[in-house]
Amino acid sequence: MSAPVQIAIAFASVAILLGLMAVVKRFASAREISPEVQRKLVHIGTGLYALTLPWLFTDDWPVFMLVGLTLVVMLILRLPAFAKGGIGETLHGVERQSYGDLLLALAVGTVFLLADGRAILYILPIATLTLADAAAALTGSRYGRKFFTVEDGQKSIEGSTAFFMITLVISMVCLLLLTDVSRPSVILLAVMVAAFGTLVEADSWRGFDNFFLPAGLMVFLESHMNSPWQDLIALIGMFMVAVIVFLRIAPRFGITKHAARVYVISTFLLISVTALQNTVLPLLVFVMHAIAHRMNPCKAPYPALDIVAAVALASFGWLAIGLVAEANALMYYGLMSVGLCVGFGAITLGKQPVWARLGAAAILGLGLFGLYSVLMVQNPAFVRWPGDMKLAGAVAIATMVFAGSLRPSLFDTHRAAKLTILALFVPGISYGIKVMGA
Repeated sequence: MSAPVQIAIAFASVAILLGLMAVVKRFASAREISPEVQRKLVHIGTGLYALTLPWLFTDDWPVFMLVGLTLVVMLILRLPAFAKGGIGETLHGVERQSYGDLLLALAVGTVFLLADGRAILYILPIATLTLADAAAALTGSRYGRKFFTVEDGQKSIEGSTAFFMITLVISMVCLLLLTDVSRPSVILLAVMVAAFGTLVEADSWRGFDNFFLPAGLMVFLESHMNSPWQDLIALIGMFMVAVIVFLRIAPRFGITKHAARVYVISTFLLISVTALQNTVLPLLVFVMHAIAHRMNPCKAPYPALDIVAAVALASFGWLAIGLVAEANALMYYGLMSVGLCVGFGAITLGKQPVWARLGAAAILGLGLFGLYSVLMVQNPAFVRWPGDMKLAGAVAIATMVFAGSLRPSLFDTHRAAKLTILALFVPGISYGIKVMGA
């Protein structure tokens, strides 16, 4: 298929999306359909169309072009002229704040990239997001009777049950048709995918399940689809232990049960998809964040959730960049985690004299860089770049020490986002220089 034809299909796809939204809005006006149902109808239509992308285009670049166009259109539809009264109302008519429309497009592009042509890794996560997520929302809104609280509202047991059952069926069908996995492993994997997905959907907020659900399922499947059934049983046991431990220690740090479950999901995903030495620093970020918030609270409504979202999005970003550049980014991801820990450490002492903050943050940075060096040496040679990271490490740590110590008040709001962006700056530039010079 020629490039002009694929470009035309990409633009036509955006037109189809807008047409779908116009039809839903017209139908909703005639039948008095609730905003939540309108939103899910668009969600289902978009997801089903996304499932055709691997066969709709002969090259990968038009898919990423389509994702970019969709993100631009979604941003435009958030403008008041379209969000209230226009076709954007099909997405933004609900009262709660949500980034689900943007995250859905981003998730499709991310999963398509990371799946790298493997059908099971693309179809199962996107099908789950499309069908099970919509079923959970619609079931909960219509038949929900027993509810549990999350930070920005409540969800229903009935909706989560519907999600689990539909995901279980989708997983079994996809694993049986698209893989050669043994029958015992199919059952165990399907149960794990359904349970993991249900937790992600139930504990997500502001539409983040539209990204974390498919992306999380994709990396989980890639890591464990071919694991022996004995290993899968051990993984289930480890997850159950993690849930119990996190829920018990969470109150000591002022962490809600919802946030504790989100931490469990994040920790489980980290431990299950990478070597142990590569999980230490990201997990330390969560610990340092909890300490910083306890000693010097920020003004964010949901700080524990914000740091999980920031670290998770950055993690998938590094993974995608490493795949596109064909150069492993693990060392730079680890350096970002060191920077985040140092930043939170400096903010922890926000009420102390500036010299105390600077000294303590510098000592913490040196100690963490030593730990980072020890951990990175444990990785295979292909992960490690030639040369060392001393210069990049020194600049990255100094940046976080001075930013967090001299002006801690700058991080009273949007702390997780600001520190993550700052912590990405030096590792990102260093990685770019290494890639271009490799």
